Amino acid sequence: MLSIIVPINWLKNHLHEDNVRIIDCRFTLGEPSAGEKAYKQNHIPGAVYFDLEKDLSGKPKEHGGRHPLPSLSELKEKLETAGIDGNVHVVLYDNGEGQYASRFWWLLTYLGHQRVSIVNGGYRAWINAKYPIDNKVPNYKKANFPVSIQSSMLATIEDVKENMLSKHAILIDSRAYSRFAGIEEPIDKKPGHIPGAINKEWMEGLKDGYWKEKEQQIERFTEFNKSDSFIVYCGSGVTATPNIVALMEAGFSKIKLYVGSYSDWVSYDENPIEKV
Repeated sequence: MLSIIVPINWLKNHLHEDNVRIIDCRFTLGEPSAGEKAYKQNHIPGAVYFDLEKDLSGKPKEHGGRHPLPSLSELKEKLETAGIDGNVHVVLYDNGEGQYASRFWWLLTYLGHQRVSIVNGGYRAWINAKYPIDNKVPNYKKANFPVSIQSSMLATIEDVKENMLSKHAILIDSRAYSRFAGIEEPIDKKPGHIPGAINKEWMEGLKDGYWKEKEQQIERFTEFNKSDSFIVYCGSGVTATPNIVALMEAGFSKIKLYVGSYSDWVSYDENPIEKV
């Protein structure tokens, strides 16, 4: 079985295969047009651009968090326009940060697509290797993308509340420790974390823009058993996804994403929070 993470030379060797579709997921929080602008300047040949906020998220509302799920029917349409059907191997890259490609990996896997990979090191690694780039926007024949929702991958706010009582799943907060502890909160309206959560910073799964090896991911999660269940969250449902990738690479399988994450949790005034 192919690892979720593939090296850049793997992609280079499969670059022009008809059943491989490359997706550019580059994005900059706080500068939402930067990713698409960078894509138009240059990208991996054949790549199609998908935007975190326009394509991979819905519009924020009072509740649901800062990056809620997109309309799945609209996402299906965009995937089909990109020529992606059930047989295509989708290969994702961002700039090496990990979270944007992981968000799209999670979405595609949630939709039931089985062949999805993330390029290790992202676009920066591709450039550093002096591999080919161009600025052509490809036009693919429209395909039929089959949707088979994997509901076991998604946790609702009700699931999180129920888990506070049952402790059925391990609740992982993926944010930086300072935010988890309530020392600082630069974005959301209340500092702290969801009661009962433990902190596993998502950045610990990568080093210098590259994913850590499987053995190192296993080491990060040694206190857990392979039979454990997890609910993973972050601030808005984006940086939790690299932790989900890392958990899967380490051999865990019962993992749900709380998409709304902390930004959804604190949108309800009555929800309790904890600080360290």
